[in-house]
Amino acid sequence: MYPIDLFHRQAARTPDRIAVEFGDARMTYADLAARVGALATGLQAIDPEPQSRVGICCFNHVEHVVAWLAVLAAGKVWVPLYPKNKAAEIGLGIAFTEASIVIADAPARSLVEGAGGTILVADRNGRAGTTGGLAGDHAGSAPRFHPLPLHATQAIKFTGGTTGKPKGVMQPYRAWNTNIATQVAAWGLQAGDRLLAAAPITHGTSTYILPTLGTGGTLVLLDQPRPDEILHCLAEGEIATTFLPPTVIYMMMALPAARRGAYPHLRNLVYGSAAMRPDAIAEAQSVFGPCIASTYGQTEAPQIATMISAAELARPDKRATVGRETMLTRVAILDPEGTILPTGAYGEIAIRGDLVMTGYWKQPDKTAETIRDGWLHTGDLGSFDADGFLSIKGRAKDLIITGGFNVYPADVEPVLGQHAAVSDCAIFGVPDDKWGEAVHGAIELRDGMTADPEEIIRFVKDRLGSVKTPKSIVVYKSLPRNNYGKLQKQVLVEDHIARAAQKRQEP
Repeated sequence: MYPIDLFHRQAARTPDRIAVEFGDARMTYADLAARVGALATGLQAIDPEPQSRVGICCFNHVEHVVAWLAVLAAGKVWVPLYPKNKAAEIGLGIAFTEASIVIADAPARSLVEGAGGTILVADRNGRAGTTGGLAGDHAGSAPRFHPLPLHATQAIKFTGGTTGKPKGVMQPYRAWNTNIATQVAAWGLQAGDRLLAAAPITHGTSTYILPTLGTGGTLVLLDQPRPDEILHCLAEGEIATTFLPPTVIYMMMALPAARRGAYPHLRNLVYGSAAMRPDAIAEAQSVFGPCIASTYGQTEAPQIATMISAAELARPDKRATVGRETMLTRVAILDPEGTILPTGAYGEIAIRGDLVMTGYWKQPDKTAETIRDGWLHTGDLGSFDADGFLSIKGRAKDLIITGGFNVYPADVEPVLGQHAAVSDCAIFGVPDDKWGEAVHGAIELRDGMTADPEEIIRFVKDRLGSVKTPKSIVVYKSLPRNNYGKLQKQVLVEDHIARAAQKRQEP
């Protein structure tokens, strides 16, 4: 069975049910299936080869969902391209994967031109050169079926830096099937559920589409929404499940309307892509109710290697964890020699099972470094407690060794975040002549608040002692994040080094 089969089966069972909503637009399962089949046939007419790559450079809207499903139905490989990235990065992704077709929003066309492949504008109108025009040319048609093995690639998603050769993660059919089954079971998805797709489809939100459509739910799309728009939809849109990064949840909680609203349908407000402090989780629970949940995974093992339900996350002693391993995936803590460590021991988090990628596109050396003896080595450090709940200490590269002591940012950041003035924070290490590395911090302040960095340092020291206390605290109006909302600690390190150099030059 292939991932797209779940959508086809549900469309046959409930053709008149609403599959997608976007603003005032509605599309039934039958209409969506017809559009997907016609566009998939058109994609095969442009390039008949199975497993050829198709890039999609779109924001969240109905035509993006149609194109996304059509790529799957055509037996092709999806290459997500985020429209907020620079043209050079997008072009590199297209050229590196040798995409034969690129589908882009009209404003994003300039970002994809010149990198190769036939360009289609994501637009429902019937003009030539649009997805709507191509689907119209093949209305009533069904794509050719290609009996590919389940280890064949369904998507190539990029991870890592934005310079040099990217790492293209090859996600196979089996990984997508595993993700779908796990999502359905984990969140109790069922017919009639409404999923809010507010975060980009090019990223984690994509892993919720087929679990929703495969169980007879409705996708409610928002395109680049403001926090207040997401909040309104959660309160008024009968939303059962959504996936958001912590930064968006923080911004929603800061709105006065957040605590005035009611969210009676919201069962699963799933945060991911970054950690959320225990105090912030408790605050979110007080605002949105007992619906906060989380997952842990990587692009190399998409989305849900572990999960913690809303009921489990309601336990204060589990708020610093990302839950237990999911039903079809094995997670373990390994030492540097690859030996599985016992409960309570810290080491590298490793994942194995059908959720794991087959490797990096055209980079067998990096694949061999990452997958060893069947284990995906994540580069994250963590441990399991006696109940099987996983705690993540952060990336191995973020571990700070200061004066011979190991300092994990994940131990310090929750304490720093307890200060009444702190909205968000980060701990990072900087090379130091005396200590080898020194602990430093950066914070964002809550609206209308002020703080003395020295007082905040004392606040942390009183609770953690001197070794884990940052030597300095810098106040940022906004902590540096990439286009996906992930904190960029390397930027903090570089900023610190630059300020120190400037200070040394001062008379």
